[in-house]
Amino acid sequence: MDSRKLLSTIFLASALAVAVGAQTKKGAAASAQPEEAVAEKAATFDQKHFDELRSEGFDALFNLDYEGARRRFTEITRAFPDHPAGYQFLAVGLWLKTLNESRRLQASLYNNEGFYKEKDDQADPKVSAEFRELTRKAKELSEARLKRNPKDADALYYLGGVEGLKAAWGSMVERSFMSALRNGSDAVDHHRELLKLDPDYTDAKVTVGMYDYVVGTLPPLVKLGATFVGVRGSRKRGLAEMEQVAREGRWARDDAKSLLIALLKREGRFRDAYNYASELAAKYPRNYLFKMEAADALVSQAEVDRTTNPDAAKKSESEAFAIFESLLASAQHPAPNAPRPPLDLVHYDYGNALLVAGQPDRAAKELLAAAAVPGAESSMVTRARLRAAQALDVAGKREEAITQYKAVLALPNVFDSHEDARRGLKEPYRLTRKSAENTGGEDARAEKTN
Repeated sequence: MDSRKLLSTIFLASALAVAVGAQTKKGAAASAQPEEAVAEKAATFDQKHFDELRSEGFDALFNLDYEGARRRFTEITRAFPDHPAGYQFLAVGLWLKTLNESRRLQASLYNNEGFYKEKDDQADPKVSAEFRELTRKAKELSEARLKRNPKDADALYYLGGVEGLKAAWGSMVERSFMSALRNGSDAVDHHRELLKLDPDYTDAKVTVGMYDYVVGTLPPLVKLGATFVGVRGSRKRGLAEMEQVAREGRWARDDAKSLLIALLKREGRFRDAYNYASELAAKYPRNYLFKMEAADALVSQAEVDRTTNPDAAKKSESEAFAIFESLLASAQHPAPNAPRPPLDLVHYDYGNALLVAGQPDRAAKELLAAAAVPGAESSMVTRARLRAAQALDVAGKREEAITQYKAVLALPNVFDSHEDARRGLKEPYRLTRKSAENTGGEDARAEKTN
């Protein structure tokens, strides 16, 4: 994984780390103020109402109820106009909604080198402008609090969070890497400063833990160069910090678990990733993305078990495919007031799972179904046709594969798909199994050898 992919994960962590907001407690921030000021603040700030709105808003957000979340967060800006939380939370909701609508809320996507190249699918300028205004306001209010009290731990937490959120937007929505790099670095610095001020501010360890993990996984030569300029990290320490937040965090436990799903898959700990995904899917039953992550972890575990424990592999695959079939049924016949899983995304992920499981004919069928869904998201159509062509090559259906590669060249060049299609036209795609520790999404489990 190159530095852009690794740092995108940091940006994701930085944004999600602040998603549920700062923990309000007695500690460094409170003790830095005169007792009279603390008493006056407590008398004027309705903590119970604030926490209720925050909890309801993020319960809605994790359940993909973006409008419900927006209403709660807007109420925070009205009830607490001088607090950065409402604007911060509105920006988080807008970011996650934008990623979901563009089918970018899956960690494996950021392992795709092509994601960082072509930019045919640009963000809506109005949405980008709204995001910039929300983060500007959140940063302004955080800095105002820090100006009044430089040891305000909550304000420092939000300031780091808003920088991480700007980095995540730049990297994952606009794919403006250099600006994202600057903001992401600022986010980690602010949260490290916060932990020096208050070591018990556990939620801030999501950002710092992700940073430690990512730096710890850099290639040896890159890591050596980073050490010379004072950048240090530890893969083991980073995971431990993240797992601590998942156990002990006040507001960021579910954020840490969400991020650990991707990291544990990368570590080859697929069963642990499955457990976290299943736990979150049960807690947030309207969120079909956690179900997909659980299914993906099962497919990866089956790949590991296939040679040593074929019965276990078969069982894991069967469970994974049952999840996808259930999601397809929910998409076609949704329950009342439940979000409808997007058919294009479900077919696409199901197709990838089938391809990894060694069923390329069925995989191609699902991938072509993803491209044919009425109203399918435009970038998904391109990706699905490209992946279908590759599946057809693996199935030995070269002429059909060529037809799909040519179709990709007539579509927008999303994530450098045209280069992959031209490569596929020159010679057939080949599927290569990779070891569990290198598994990290569709292109880590299946690579081009042509």
